[in-house]
Amino acid sequence: MARSPDANEATQDQHSATQKSKQRSGASDERPIIGVDDRVSIARAIPLGIQHMMSMFGSTVLVPMLTGLHPSIAIMCSGIGTMCYLLVTANKIPSYLGSSFAFISPIIAIGATQGLDAALSGVVVAGLVFLLFAALIKAIGTTWMDHILPPVLVASVIVVIGIGLSATAVRMAFYSGTDSFKALGAAIALVTLLSAVVFSSMPGLIGTIPVLLAIIVGYICAVAADLVDFKPVMDAAWIGLPKFHFPRFDWGAIALIAPIAIVVVIEHIGHLLVVGEVVDKDYRDMLPHSLAGDGIATVIAGFLGGPPTTTYAENIGVMSVTRVYSTQVFWYAASFALIVGGFCPKLEALIESIPVPVMGGVSLLLFGLIASNGLRTLVSNRVDFSLNRNLMIASVVLIVGTGMETAGISIPLGAYELPGMAVSALLGIALNVLLPRPKSQVE
Repeated sequence: MARSPDANEATQDQHSATQKSKQRSGASDERPIIGVDDRVSIARAIPLGIQHMMSMFGSTVLVPMLTGLHPSIAIMCSGIGTMCYLLVTANKIPSYLGSSFAFISPIIAIGATQGLDAALSGVVVAGLVFLLFAALIKAIGTTWMDHILPPVLVASVIVVIGIGLSATAVRMAFYSGTDSFKALGAAIALVTLLSAVVFSSMPGLIGTIPVLLAIIVGYICAVAADLVDFKPVMDAAWIGLPKFHFPRFDWGAIALIAPIAIVVVIEHIGHLLVVGEVVDKDYRDMLPHSLAGDGIATVIAGFLGGPPTTTYAENIGVMSVTRVYSTQVFWYAASFALIVGGFCPKLEALIESIPVPVMGGVSLLLFGLIASNGLRTLVSNRVDFSLNRNLMIASVVLIVGTGMETAGISIPLGAYELPGMAVSALLGIALNVLLPRPKSQVE
């Protein structure tokens, strides 16, 4: 029988209290959780913040490299955007904002025809679309989510988010981002992956920064294998400002780019639900604040010359493996990104020198943890797969979503494209509405 929202909340509260009791009594053999509102010493916060910055760095830099925007601006805007997000959400949601992949194609198209300054006008308006959705959801409330987003659908979408990124991680790890297998790169990726696994099982500070330590181990191996080019690092200045690029408002660019924000809203909801599952909190009521934070960050990025922002799965994976959920750490990560992208080209060049296989190795773990959280959601909500409707919803969402994402397939909708995660989520919502419910669930 389906439980009411109140019953679900009571069960979640009871589960959270039990977990906290185990931690206080020492009954649990797992690493203690550092909660959202908890604080850690500066000595711990610094490496934890650097770890989050390193996790988002590769993807955040890749978007401007593909679109022609400046990587330094993207890094800086990720820091500024994350700070804005934390302020708007009152430090209640631990999330990091990085460059969104959903806008790559239209920005490239507009940049090639009308110029990147015109494309940036579409980025600014895309941020306003986020704010519009935030205001709309604030007005109508979030109770609709209980009806159209049941646990089986939420969990399946979470699995799609993780497994959908698997092809990217595998290509980075074993192909070094190219089209052919690279044995040396694969070996370094596996060393990096195994290092992260080993470090994550160790007690104390080491167990809370396994990703950062694994990247260091992988980087040292890459240096020994002569895969690191230090020339850009040596040539970069210690202090310098990035070259800002300002928008030129163009209605054609806006019409092409801004509507994609609707797709990213779906992605944003999925990420917010994942974060809630990871930290054991219900963030549905804070969805308007979360969308508003993302919208403000995207508007700022558009005005400075950066790509649109979105919450990052990589950083959710870091929280899963470290069990450190404190928003304080995200302030440190955002501050480091602001400094690296905005004021220190040499540090930016040093981080950019990290070989692709090293980042691929840690991505294998981080993306897998996201998918595992989806499976945990199925278990914790006791989803009954003897019910045909649950089986059908999960089957369609998982196969369509992971198939499209891993194959790089999207559905063209006029001037923009609908990615696999959004398609699978929409199909899941439609099936949840259309499929008959068991009599025990009909009120």
